Amino acid sequence: MSGIITATNQKLDDLVARGKFRTDLYYRLNVFPILVPPLRERKTDIPLLTDHFIAKYAKSSRKNVKRISTPAIDMLMRYHWPGNVRELENCIERAVILSSDSVIHGYHLPPTLQTAEASGTAQRGTLTDTLEAMEKEMLAEALKASKGNMSQAARSLGLTERMMGIRAKKYAIDFRRFRE
Repeated sequence: MSGIITATNQKLDDLVARGKFRTDLYYRLNVFPILVPPLRERKTDIPLLTDHFIAKYAKSSRKNVKRISTPAIDMLMRYHWPGNVRELENCIERAVILSSDSVIHGYHLPPTLQTAEASGTAQRGTLTDTLEAMEKEMLAEALKASKGNMSQAARSLGLTERMMGIRAKKYAIDFRRFRE
């Protein structure tokens, strides 16, 4: 038994009706149609595909990238994906290459995903508000990576343990919730 698998982003039945596609060829190809909606219509697939591509490109580039940060996954979920799954794969490959630790951050993603329009993150608040949000995210990420070890998290951020404690208290970050 032999077969041919074909794919298109066109609605062939519409093209046949308009005389733009051969009817006989349509019926030869249309034996077992499988309709796969574009990625923008199946956003729940994005985290699964992202994990798969991280593992694939971490292995091929021999990097220890294990996961993607929450803000970065939020950026992926808000994007409209005109290039579909191939565009997502390319984004993750790029991010793995750029990552210098075991996490993909938002700044590792392509600039097209980092624009306010594309990511749905139009500027809100002041520079101080934005910097504080970034500082809080970095503190939480360091605590997550160190499994709640304050001194290890402080070292990874280039802070003293005292400053780490002060900043964690400022943002009401409880280091105990990151422990296993």
